[in-house]
Amino acid sequence: MNKNIKKIAVVGPESTGKSTLSQLLARHYKVSWVPEYARYYCENLVTDYTLQDEENMFYGQVALEDAILAVTESDFIICDTTFVTVKIWSDEMLGVTPQPVLDTLPKRPYDLYLLMDIDLPWQDDPLRDFPNQREYFMEVWHKELKALGANYVVISGLGDDRVANAKKAVDDFLGH
Repeated sequence: MNKNIKKIAVVGPESTGKSTLSQLLARHYKVSWVPEYARYYCENLVTDYTLQDEENMFYGQVALEDAILAVTESDFIICDTTFVTVKIWSDEMLGVTPQPVLDTLPKRPYDLYLLMDIDLPWQDDPLRDFPNQREYFMEVWHKELKALGANYVVISGLGDDRVANAKKAVDDFLGH
């Protein structure tokens, strides 16, 4: 695996356009895209999720990312979220984070995080839980990214403005 491939992650609270924007960016830059493993996983859950499910989502996200890194021809990839989400949800919903997640967080940094602002209107989705706690989760994301010493930019704006702001952040990062 080429260790020089940069990783750009699109992260943030629920219903902030992460999946849409990450796919748009990957197409725009003609680079590989890593989807959010947890979405596929949770779509198939028939019971409330457990700490083991959170750990499974962590391993699934890491494996998916590694598989794409192994075959990409790109200088960088775009990730629709990261396993930092597993930490946030585990802490919030279960009161504890699986140890493998905590152990791996400092060992798998991303080169740039695009933190999606909560200025988009809420879109209902069966996998979304907290329409009234977006401000809270935005603060949690800031706290987690700062704790990692992460390089991140908040991306705001609606429609084309949001896309343009994200492209500018990526271009600035890449030195374009």
